[in-house]
Amino acid sequence: MAADDGDPTKFAAISSSSSPLLSKPSTSALDSPRRSSDPESDPTQFLQISYNFGPRPFKDVAFLLLFDLFVFSTFGFGVFSVFHRNTDYGDSSSFSYDLASTSCVKASTFTSVSNSYWSDPVFEKDLIWTLVVTLILSAPFCFVVLLLLKHYTKQIVYACLPLFVLFPVFFNVYWFVACTLSSSCSDALPLAYRVLVLVFIFLIVGVIVWIIVANWHRIELTIQIIGVASDALSKNLKLFVVLPLLILGLVVYYAPVVVFLVFARFNGEFVPREVDGDEYVCEWKEDSWVPAYYTLAIITMIWSLAVMVEMQVYVISGAIAQWYFSKEDSMPKKCIRSSLRNAFGQSFGTICLSGILVGVVRVVRAIVDNAREENPQGIVNFALRCCANALLGAFDYLNKFTINFAAITGESYCTSAKMTYELLRRNLLSAVFVETVSTRILTGIVFVLSAAYAVATWAVLRGVSSLGVDSYLVAILAWLLLTVVLAFFVHVLDNVIDTIYVCYAIDRDKGDVCKQEVHEVYVHLPISRSTRSALIPNALNA
Repeated sequence: MAADDGDPTKFAAISSSSSPLLSKPSTSALDSPRRSSDPESDPTQFLQISYNFGPRPFKDVAFLLLFDLFVFSTFGFGVFSVFHRNTDYGDSSSFSYDLASTSCVKASTFTSVSNSYWSDPVFEKDLIWTLVVTLILSAPFCFVVLLLLKHYTKQIVYACLPLFVLFPVFFNVYWFVACTLSSSCSDALPLAYRVLVLVFIFLIVGVIVWIIVANWHRIELTIQIIGVASDALSKNLKLFVVLPLLILGLVVYYAPVVVFLVFARFNGEFVPREVDGDEYVCEWKEDSWVPAYYTLAIITMIWSLAVMVEMQVYVISGAIAQWYFSKEDSMPKKCIRSSLRNAFGQSFGTICLSGILVGVVRVVRAIVDNAREENPQGIVNFALRCCANALLGAFDYLNKFTINFAAITGESYCTSAKMTYELLRRNLLSAVFVETVSTRILTGIVFVLSAAYAVATWAVLRGVSSLGVDSYLVAILAWLLLTVVLAFFVHVLDNVIDTIYVCYAIDRDKGDVCKQEVHEVYVHLPISRSTRSALIPNALNA
């Protein structure tokens, strides 16, 4: 079926000099060469792409070494800050100015500090138990949702679509009536403000309705894409063990860094500062290297977080690609283990490079958004924001499937970005659009399921506990926790959809069909119009 999607001889292929992957016919990531429409070109230089099951060379080693340098420097200076700390930090009352030595000296005083706070033991107990039960139930909850999306995708989507509107409307009306009937709430929030919030939420509901109506013609395609992705994910259930362990590993990795940041503040001394005339007070002054260490540690933490996110994408892509390019009766064993080995081994430098680029882009985007909120006026600010948004958009365009492709082929970051763009361009596929409606629908399903769970939690608390009004707060926190877990599930499913899209493009490029059920769905995705208009003249000239 993929062979009918388009004649591959109509489009130009990448030259073998553009990538090491395309210059080594013997590598396991390549199949037989493909002929070009240009009669003067060498047909052996146009080779086909597939999953690289063989040994992979190390790529982007410079960024691997740079990342290691940041990590070892952060831990090295952190250990130094622990042993070099000043134990008198925070005890400024024990220091006084000495006129003879013109410095701050410690007096022999003893200070006892007693902190006490009030808390409600019933509220704490019910809150902790509710969150623990929610966290325990979230794993089977995700598994049930995955099975429902695999076997009953259409029923689940069409059942949840009305609830995308009904749930917000119900909660909006409920809080308005409850706040009006409550004297304390009505006194704290006047009627005019309540009406304003009510109307604002209804406007948001109107936008949701408009989005559903505008994308109604793509609902069926979205249902099929979600079903295919759910089936692929169900064949790799161990991802739900590996991916949370990566997050747990990041938390364990963060713990000593946070401790080092705390102890870094203890490095300094008390110095005198003139206040009024001849009066001096002793104040704490950090060592000159402490701000630099804070900068280093924060950059390392941001980079590490981005590396962990990109590594998750890499592992998902590697596992799903092995499933896609394998025959039904020869599913590769330990595919997730091999993907992890490549992620922590030969491709770790590529992941580090992708992580630092994604981290820088997100920091710049946050700075641009913050500047727009603080100072929205001025033609210069407007021009700078436009330039920044254009550059960020260009990066998103090139980075969309880069890590997915690197996980499949084992290529470097820059080569993967170029080859992905050329692969999609040759096959009239968009580098930006896969199926954005699927993400919106999955997000809506997450909201509906977590909201229903929150309502059930509130009902149980009202029946078995004496929390009263605090039961609303506990239910909201349970809703937030389940939403975070289900949002992670959606994130994994989105990456599965993107990976299958790249694998489908590789199949289409080779004129092959590895998974018939995938081709029957993805063939209906819209063709990239800009690419089509650019390639039609070349096809006519050929």
